[in-house]
Amino acid sequence: MRARIGGADGTTPDGIVRWPDLLATRSGRLAAFFLLYTTEGIPLGFTATAIATQMRRQGLGPVAIGAFVGSLYLPWAFKWVMGPIVDTFTSDRLGRRRLWIVLTQVGMMATLLIAMPVDYVAQLTLFTAIIFVHNAFAATQDVAIDALAVSVLPEHERGLANGFMFAGASVGQAIGGSGVLFLAAVMPFPATYLFVVGALLAVLVFVVLPLREPPGAPRPPVPCGALAAIGADLAAFVTDAWRAFTGTRAAWVGVIASLLPFGAYALSLALQSNLAVELGLDDNAVAQLNLVSTVVFALASVGGGFLSDRYGRRRTLACFVFLTVVPTLYLAYAMQQAGWILPVDMTQPNRPLPPPSLVVTFWLAVLAFNVCQGLYYGVRSALFMDVTVPAVAATQFTAYMAMANLVVSYTSWWQGAAIVAWGYPVTLAIDSAAGLVVLFLLPFMKARHTQAAPAAASNPRTT
Repeated sequence: MRARIGGADGTTPDGIVRWPDLLATRSGRLAAFFLLYTTEGIPLGFTATAIATQMRRQGLGPVAIGAFVGSLYLPWAFKWVMGPIVDTFTSDRLGRRRLWIVLTQVGMMATLLIAMPVDYVAQLTLFTAIIFVHNAFAATQDVAIDALAVSVLPEHERGLANGFMFAGASVGQAIGGSGVLFLAAVMPFPATYLFVVGALLAVLVFVVLPLREPPGAPRPPVPCGALAAIGADLAAFVTDAWRAFTGTRAAWVGVIASLLPFGAYALSLALQSNLAVELGLDDNAVAQLNLVSTVVFALASVGGGFLSDRYGRRRTLACFVFLTVVPTLYLAYAMQQAGWILPVDMTQPNRPLPPPSLVVTFWLAVLAFNVCQGLYYGVRSALFMDVTVPAVAATQFTAYMAMANLVVSYTSWWQGAAIVAWGYPVTLAIDSAAGLVVLFLLPFMKARHTQAAPAAASNPRTT
């Protein structure tokens, strides 16, 4: 039997089997958005975990690796720029959002294949540039996926669907990080690029192409041209965001908070990859650590959301943020006691060996940190939703999340330099102190319904 991509469920009268359209059913929609978000997590796990680990193993220094990991998040900090472009250049025949998802996934696969033969140690600048473009495609795909979700998800499905999306992203990062490192033990590392591309291709062929996106509402003609329309939309975005941010005290305090780290960050960024290699963990051990961390993070995210609904958003968030510094400072103290201060030259033939107790401490600290960070991750997003102005919800919340991605980027950059200049214990201590500053702002971030007259309209979905 032949298969035709793009049809509905079942078999046609002419006997041709069609791939199912996942958007046609509730379970299909949940599966579709889970898998679509998985394609966002796979390349990020591959680059931020697997490749960063190999970079350190081949002697690349913490400064270079920190800059590389920081560059991964920059396109995500400015993805809002792509919103008007995705909205303007569309095709009703191919699907307004589906077309962009197809194009960006093809771009993601192409850039990974282009990066495959590039030596990421000897040609780091070129490799970083290619991966930067790759992440620009991924961030644009995220814009299109979220827009598709707004269009096709009924209101009563959106909460559960968002949970499946975050779960898919976590699973994707585990596949791209842990999965690739497990494979690296049985095949040459360059071949793992094909595994990542194959995973993306499978979702494209079996999920994206069969989708039958419902036609959108008729669009008014653009009298002044597409480029002018994009410029007008971007100007409107900036104007609306400014009005939203200055409309209430909680909103502009939220701007400052979104530009600050929520808790310690070091044990989730390049510092962790650097230290794992220096402490003698092989690829299999790093993969195991990454996999377990992802699982406990996902479970803690669900638990944190439940606790915040029961005991209050800001109270639980403050507690969870504070808890992230406990394993971070514990590891800093253990490293100071063990004399493991500055980065080790991985090309040194007789480099020092860490005491077994320090390796155990590292494992425990990373796992405990992921529990604490997982507890607050979803709660932080909910708090930003609380202070968002309903009239410009999508604009304001998108800006908050973009600035949060910028924090991840600049934190990875400064920590790479700090490790070399001051050593691991001092960097971990500074990371902890910086992560607690946001606690002084939380009392001023009250939900809108507690600080203004009741509003008649409910909040629209934010993206």
